Order: sequence, then C-alpha cells, then structure tokens
Amino acid sequence: MATIDTKQMTISDTMNNYLEMVKLARSKQTMLTYRNALRIFREVLTTRKLEPETTPIEKLTEDLISPLAGFLKIYSPATEQVYMQAVKGFYEYVDSEHAADINQSRVRVLIRQRSRRPGFRFPQFPMDEIERLLAQVEDVERLLAPAADQEQSVVKLRAYRDRAFLLTLADTGFRVHEACKLRRGDVDWNEQRAIIIGKGDKQAVVRFTLRSIQAIKDYLSYRAVLDGSSGKQLTSLPIFARHDKGAGKKVKPMTPTTGRRIVQERVAQLLGQEMVGRITPHSFRHYFVTSVLRGTGNLRYAQELARHKNIEVTQRYTHLSNDELDKAYYEVFEKRAKPDKN
Repeated sequence: MATIDTKQMTISDTMNNYLEMVKLARSKQTMLTYRNALRIFREVLTTRKLEPETTPIEKLTEDLISPLAGFLKIYSPATEQVYMQAVKGFYEYVDSEHAADINQSRVRVLIRQRSRRPGFRFPQFPMDEIERLLAQVEDVERLLAPAADQEQSVVKLRAYRDRAFLLTLADTGFRVHEACKLRRGDVDWNEQRAIIIGKGDKQAVVRFTLRSIQAIKDYLSYRAVLDGSSGKQLTSLPIFARHDKGAGKKVKPMTPTTGRRIVQERVAQLLGQEMVGRITPHSFRHYFVTSVLRGTGNLRYAQELARHKNIEVTQRYTHLSNDELDKAYYEVFEKRAKPDKN
C-alpha cells in the first residue's frame, strides 16, 4: 500500500481511511466495533483540544492512550479491551503510513498498564435441558406446529430446517453466523466435514455427526424443488435458507437474527417459556465443547474442535465436569470411611 499523503490530512481523515481498510479486511461486525471505538477516541481528542476534523494527523501522539483508558472505565473490562485494541490498530496504521511519529513500544506499554483485564467467567448453560431439547428435536413431528397464516408445506420446510439447524449447532460447534453462511458446496458429504472461513478470517475444518448430516440431507431433500427452480448452481445455495414471506420462492440464506429466533421459538415450544433466554444459540457451542471434554478428557482435542485460538478459553469448560470429580472424590474417600455392615 502506498504511503498516504499527509499534507492537509486531519486525524478524522486518517480515521476514515483506517476504517475503510478494516472494512475490506475484516468482518462487518469488526468494522462496526472499531468505528465505535474511534468515535469514543474522537471524544477524548476533543476534550484534549484536538478537534479531529481540523487537527493535522502529525499531532497524534501516544500520550492520548492514558486519557482514553480513563474514559473507557465506564464500560466493562471486556469492552475496554476490545476498544483499546481497535485504537492500537489505528496507531499501527498511522505509523505504517508514516503519517505521524509514533512510538509503538510505548503504545503497547501504556495499554498494558492502563487497561483492566476482563474478569474470569465460567460458561453457564443448562446442559441437561439442552439434551432434553435435542432429544425432542430429533423427532421432526414434534416441530410441526401449524400456523394460521402458513401453508402446510412451509410449516414442514421450517420443521426440517430447524431440526437440522439445532442439531448442527449442537454437534459441530458452529457459531450461529458461521452456520448461516454455510453453502452446499462447502460440505464434503462423503467425509462429513466442511471447510469454512471462521472467526478471524481463518480457514477451518468442521466435522458433522451422522445425525446432523442426515438431518441436513432430509431438509435439503424436502427443499429440492425450491433449489431446482432457483436458477443457481446447487453448490452456491445456502444450507440453511429463509422460509418467510420476504423470501418467497427464492432461496436466500438465513441471517443470525433468524437463527436466534429459531432457538427462541423451539425452546419455548418444546421446553416452555421459562427456558427462553437461558438457552441461546451460543449455548449449543458451550454444549459442544463440554461434550468433547467429557467424552475425551483431552483439552487439546476440545481446543482444536472448538477452534479456540487460546487454550485458556477451552480451560473454562473444565469446571463443568465437577459433578464427575465429586463422584470420583466420594468413591475414593467417603466410601472407605463407611463402616462395614458385615
């Protein structure tokens, strides 16, 4: 990339250029997060009498990190960390374009010293209730809840789709947006796996169970007429499609919003309204990681299958097997303490 012309270039101009670069290289959600972070940074600059719209980019210094850290204390530590990383990326962009004299080492030290660390939280989710939900979902007849404004064929399409979607979330560890972006051509049906571009724009292999791949095949078989009349190559069509009035007869990919709504509706239908909100799309990912740990006892397997960059994230799930540790402890220490009745 050519070095930017810093003549008449303001801090605001450079921020806009940086966000354009992020937009091309990262996901839409990442770009929106970075834009929020820079919006807050603009407020900090204004309080330091550095109006972003008029201040030349050459005036940017690492001294602004400390007031930014103070400004971010009204947010959670996790949000603070994300916003700090976004601003750190902006400093790196400015430095790489030779737009200002930035001491990157000092930027890193100030961020490390001034920002809080996110608190350590164990994932909480109702494992037993998810298993009860999945057991009911396997029977597609349970999902055939008729609606007054829906044709029976659409009701059945949704039932097959929702069954395939929920079983896929539980058995693969997909994030909801990854599942929604999945295309027919991404799946190797013989090997029961898919190659995807996951979090951080990294390529990854995701494996399917027999029940999840069969549920997807059942759904696509029932959807065959729609796919065949779409006029598009089958490999380009989404695995999980919308079946609403807005989509009509077109085969359009589901959105994460639709995915979340499916979970809410099916949880309410099969488990009751009191479980809505306690089981979310991400709960199925927690379920997946915990199932791998319980089945293998291998932290590395769980890390790789869940596609966690940092093994510390995977380690948070190890406490969820404490009931098994309690049982083992009882077997070793408490049983031997009981007097022999004979």
